[in-house]
Amino acid sequence: MLRDMPENTEKSTAAAPDTIADAHLDQSARENGDTIALPAHIAGSGTLDRLVDTARDYARAAASENTLKAYARDWEQFARWCRMRGADPLPPAPELVGLYVADLAAPQGQGAAKPPALSVATIERRLSGLGWGYAQRGLRLDRKDRHIASVLAGIRRKHARPPVQKEAILAEDIRAMVATLPHDLRGLRDRAILLIGFAGGLRRSEIVSLDRHKDDTMDSGGWIDILDGGALITLRGKTGWREVEIGRGSSDQTCPVHALEQWLHFGRISFGPIFTGVTRDGKRAKETRLNDKHIARLIKACVLDAGLRPDLPDAERVKRYSGHSLRAGLASSAEVDERYVQKQLGHASAEMTRRYQRRRDRFRVNLTKAAGL
Repeated sequence: MLRDMPENTEKSTAAAPDTIADAHLDQSARENGDTIALPAHIAGSGTLDRLVDTARDYARAAASENTLKAYARDWEQFARWCRMRGADPLPPAPELVGLYVADLAAPQGQGAAKPPALSVATIERRLSGLGWGYAQRGLRLDRKDRHIASVLAGIRRKHARPPVQKEAILAEDIRAMVATLPHDLRGLRDRAILLIGFAGGLRRSEIVSLDRHKDDTMDSGGWIDILDGGALITLRGKTGWREVEIGRGSSDQTCPVHALEQWLHFGRISFGPIFTGVTRDGKRAKETRLNDKHIARLIKACVLDAGLRPDLPDAERVKRYSGHSLRAGLASSAEVDERYVQKQLGHASAEMTRRYQRRRDRFRVNLTKAAGL
């Protein structure tokens, strides 16, 4: 996040009302869908007004809530950067955006006033947020303009580096982690979360979005059918709807389906969200859906309790693991044909699946020898 830098205070104050208005517009676009409306020359009617409401609902569903929040923050950051330099973010000016991108990669300032440089991936995400922000205002940002594209190409060439990957939670790790959980209602829920997330290769947002049945709730991201052979998850993921099969394990202690059945039974989950909060006394499951941040906190806490990576200090261990550690763990642990792992994770390409494999049989195919050397 860019910090305030001592620029022209008078100009900053004058531009503040516009920024406040922008913030209200961002909030309106996220929550009320006010950017979808009837044309000015068409009179409203009951039927048309209802269609506007329907169109707004679909517009809000075009991207996830987390994505929209991130885009709104990106726009607020850019508007703030412009304000501190006496510039106006509207209308879109590629020259100004190019300077902003350069400042993100090589921030100006000295000492504590100098913000940290952002990674190439973060800068590209910021640009996506700016494109969204301009689109909400009926404008278009041309990212191919030379003032933006050439600067970004230079940043990639000079600063790009391999992505920092999270540690994979392997089979022996997940067993150690679930062993640290208590056998109360919270422990049953968290055990089911970890095992289902690992065996299904699910994202944390996908885990918490699951309902007991189809069409139980409006915000459902999928549902689970428990069969004799395992659990079948019908899931709406980033790449569309897909089915995820989770077979039963070799023992009840580590079987994801058994853990899920235990939570559903003792939590009395028969309708609505599967993974919910638990009352303070730990005796009853609530009706409210868990936030996906619970998954990240749960993983980090269990990593510490299970003593994974004892060679690292606690602060570093916490940084090494996240919700994606479950997906990487499945991709790295499953000794099956790669296409089955790709299908389970919902990846469009085998190359994306390979990025999740922290350990693999390297040099199995030796092209050097195959070429005759």
